[in-house]
Amino acid sequence: MGSLKEMGYFLIGLDGTADMTIEKAVADLPNVPVALVLGAEGPGLRESTKENCHRLAKIEFAGAFGSLNVSNAGAVGLYAINRWKREF
Repeated sequence: MGSLKEMGYFLIGLDGTADMTIEKAVADLPNVPVALVLGAEGPGLRESTKENCHRLAKIEFAGAFGSLNVSNAGAVGLYAINRWKREF
């Protein structure tokens, strides 16, 4: 994570308990590279990992399911960020 930050990446941790959605997490970002940080299925992100992210974001509709498995969360997160990046 430290190396990604040094290369200029903006780190967004996917966390179902986050206050903002992934769309809001990227809405005000300049055109910078973004890296998604994913946790383990079940326990999610460790506290130390959360602290090293620039922002934490949730996938809003996932709450209706309880949670998504890590591969699905990653795929949905990448899709949401790709939509944002194409707008700029």
